Amino acid sequence: MDENLRKIFPFIKPYKSHVIMNVIYNVLYALFSTLSFISLIPMMQVLFDKTEKITAEPVYKGIFDITKYANDYLYYYITKLSEASGPQYALVLVVSLVISTFLLKNLFNYLASNHLMHLKNGVLKDLRNTMYNKIIELPVSYYSEKRKGDIMARMLGDVGEVQNSFFAILELVVKEPMTIVFTIIAMFAISIKLTIFVFIFIPLSGYLISIIGKSLKSKSQRIQSEAGHLISIVEESLSGMKVVKSYNAENSFKSKFNDSVTTLLKLSNSIGKKNNLASPMSEFMGIVVIAILLWYGGNMVLVEKLANGQPLLEGAKFLAYMGLAYNILTPAKAISKATYSVKSGMAAAQRVFEVLEVENTITDKSDAIIKKSFDSVITVENINFKYEEENVLHNFSLEVPKGKTVALVGQSGSGKSTIANLLTRFYDVQEGNIKIDGIDIKDMTLHSLRSLLGLVTQDSILFNDTIKNNILIGKPDASDDEIIEALKVANAYEFVKDLPLGFDTNIGDSGNKLSGGQKQRLSIARAVLKNPPIMILDEATSALDTESEKFVQVALENMMQNRTSIVIAHRLSTIQKADKIVVMKKGKIVEQGTHEELIELQGTYNKLVTMQSFES
Repeated sequence: MDENLRKIFPFIKPYKSHVIMNVIYNVLYALFSTLSFISLIPMMQVLFDKTEKITAEPVYKGIFDITKYANDYLYYYITKLSEASGPQYALVLVVSLVISTFLLKNLFNYLASNHLMHLKNGVLKDLRNTMYNKIIELPVSYYSEKRKGDIMARMLGDVGEVQNSFFAILELVVKEPMTIVFTIIAMFAISIKLTIFVFIFIPLSGYLISIIGKSLKSKSQRIQSEAGHLISIVEESLSGMKVVKSYNAENSFKSKFNDSVTTLLKLSNSIGKKNNLASPMSEFMGIVVIAILLWYGGNMVLVEKLANGQPLLEGAKFLAYMGLAYNILTPAKAISKATYSVKSGMAAAQRVFEVLEVENTITDKSDAIIKKSFDSVITVENINFKYEEENVLHNFSLEVPKGKTVALVGQSGSGKSTIANLLTRFYDVQEGNIKIDGIDIKDMTLHSLRSLLGLVTQDSILFNDTIKNNILIGKPDASDDEIIEALKVANAYEFVKDLPLGFDTNIGDSGNKLSGGQKQRLSIARAVLKNPPIMILDEATSALDTESEKFVQVALENMMQNRTSIVIAHRLSTIQKADKIVVMKKGKIVEQGTHEELIELQGTYNKLVTMQSFES
């Protein structure tokens, strides 16, 4: 069994009733598909006055005699009806029989398709939910290595491909094979000699069709991978549109996109050729078999005779036999098409499960503590940490007492933002410990740890929604009064109340309808409303102009009152009131103290202050 097929079974399990009903109705469809052609035999016999005359009512002898009993009883009833009321009434009977079998065949086909639809749509919903849950739960480090576009392609395109293609397997193992089995049984019942002759040609055509599909799975994987790359280019182009335009890089991006589209075109055409070849080739092979049958079976009807002078095969039975032989072609063709679909679905499923099976390295321990309050101190003990090869932090230690503001300063790349990443457990420390009130943060549940923390980053991450809904993220049940109070603390209420719809105004994609300072003040309002005991400010003012910075600085000072704060700062003017300033260089602490103490030292901090004063 294919590994991906085994992995998808848990998603099918909740819908097993639909699978069972689909199988039952498909078996009934296959049965009545065969009976619909067999029912043509008595109709043609009545039409050409060749009906078998049975005058004595047949006797039922048990389950193994049911087919002969049903056949004899039908001909007994036709004989009786013809003698009593004339052949036209017998014709009405057999025509009604034909209509009934075709009606039941199509009814069961509809019911089977209906249950398959519920199965496919249900599994699609569950796969998408599971995939999205996984994407949300995976650590930040996973996305620093992956293209967002590829993840989106797997989430949307590949999951859809699993729905569209993968479930062709149910048709492949039930509906079409059962149609073929019932049809073959009926063909043997009509003529063993003719059916054996047919079987010489069917394997030959099947072998030729199978040759075409061998390279399809690898190409399906390549096409899905390339589709992910294409979405990545579009996503990056839209995200970085200002850079693309300001650097006149339109042609470069157009070329990159065109190359990806061309690769996709070649792969699609290559797969399409094989898909398109499957149907005509199987049909042509089928017609060749039918033509040979017409010649061989025609001889049995016209030339070969039994001892009593009757033809070896009746004309009516031969015509029904030809219908049955053609009835094999449709499922055979469907099987060849479904084989391609399943291969494409398997390739898509493989890409989906690659994401679902990524190990989440940052999870709760089984006995993790739910910590609801911050009481005394944050302790960072002898941390060594690296993203790739080289250490970003070296034996880093720090204490942040409750109610104090500690600022981390230093040049870019000195490891300041890494502290924020480790405190929030976006990444886990490799050596050393981070403790809150003496409890290692790895021993707490992630939810309770992050409930204690508020984060305001350099990039104001806002969503395409109203101001109100953006602020409510940290506290969904907050009242309007609480939102207004948070906006006032964040120095944002002045501009929000002047907007046409107030805090019900939609701020556009990434909040692009607002200025940088306004976006940052909304980020602060969001953190204020959450009201965590510990606030982490990661270069919260570095992207702002001087005027906006003043507004945001007032907001930050309002927010930090009576709160424990860790401030990662690039602009030193914003942290002069901090209780302790820690100066970092290449992942190590080189100085620490208050602003005045560090100025007196005339060391690294003093140089940084002097440089920034000179720059400003």
